[in-house]
Amino acid sequence: MLTYCQRCVMPDTKPDLLLDDEGICNACRSYEGRQAVDWDAREAELLEVLERYRNADGSHWDCIVPVSGGKDSTYQVVRMLQLGMNPLCVTSTTCDQSELGRLNIENLKRLGVDHVQMSPNPRVRATLNRVGLTEVGDISWPEHVGIFTIPVRAAVQFNVPIIVWGENSQNEYGGPASAAGNNVLNRRWLEEFGGLLGLRVSDLVGMEGIEAKHLIPYTYPSDEELQRVGVTGLFLGHYIPWDGLSSALIAQAKGMLTYDKAVEGSLVSYENLDNHQTGIHDYFKFLKFGFGRATDLACLHIRRGRLTRLDGLEAVRELDGRFPWEYLGKSLDDILRPLGMTTDEFIKVCDKFTNKKIFLRDGDGKLRKDADGNLTKINYDNA
Repeated sequence: MLTYCQRCVMPDTKPDLLLDDEGICNACRSYEGRQAVDWDAREAELLEVLERYRNADGSHWDCIVPVSGGKDSTYQVVRMLQLGMNPLCVTSTTCDQSELGRLNIENLKRLGVDHVQMSPNPRVRATLNRVGLTEVGDISWPEHVGIFTIPVRAAVQFNVPIIVWGENSQNEYGGPASAAGNNVLNRRWLEEFGGLLGLRVSDLVGMEGIEAKHLIPYTYPSDEELQRVGVTGLFLGHYIPWDGLSSALIAQAKGMLTYDKAVEGSLVSYENLDNHQTGIHDYFKFLKFGFGRATDLACLHIRRGRLTRLDGLEAVRELDGRFPWEYLGKSLDDILRPLGMTTDEFIKVCDKFTNKKIFLRDGDGKLRKDADGNLTKINYDNA
């Protein structure tokens, strides 16, 4: 039986989520704690930090901002420009970039920034997608690693010590207290929360013909390189009360394009627009833990008073965990083709990673699936 937070709709199967004696999750408690934060003091602290790293003679960029062109990174760039910073925007290209994602990168550049984009070897990337999917149940493993390694490598290469990230996911979505209070990025943070899922980059050498030279984009700089430049990072969400909807409104006002309807498996049309593989990533979260992106979003909006818990429960039951036959207009067959994987092979991998304790099964213990291949959780609330 899944146990859900009494305030939002997140189940206790979410990694690092804890329910207190009142049945409230630590993510809701963390958001509750925002009311006690002196945000004016936090903003003053941010200005002080940025001023310390501002390049006085204009010989280097003031900061690096990792960008995808989506709502959050567009918001980060807007904020840095408003604060008089001269950022170098760095993109780690997504695995299966959508046209909308490409257009939003172009829009971000039009804000008036310098921009560099690293596009890792697509053949190696497809191999890593397949390994990530079959070994740890995450097709997006190489993308999530590259998001953290490529901007840091750029910081070392271009001698820019400060990297401005967006939200600290461990704060927004719950996590260990030590992580929730952490407002800097370092190697330890990458290893614990950067999406490695226990699969280290070094483990890949020798798998499916992968050599160390193929993994340069996914390899963190050495401690010596980091110390030479003094690379550090800050989470903007530590200094500014983070809100995805607010970010989306600002980004759209600055020209960011959105999908023409709610994204598959989601409640909204303004996020996760750049990668056709994201639907598979979110589906595997549902298979492993019993929640998907609709749950994530419902919880965020319930905490902010925009959605009732009842409406959130209904939305989650309707939208979460639909088999990903397509995403952003691209079919599953086309998404899997670069990986050399068929739909039947994909379904076998799905079954391998499905937590069978939380889904309905027949008398023989086999997972029950409807005509579209969808599973049903054993319970969608505590009742």
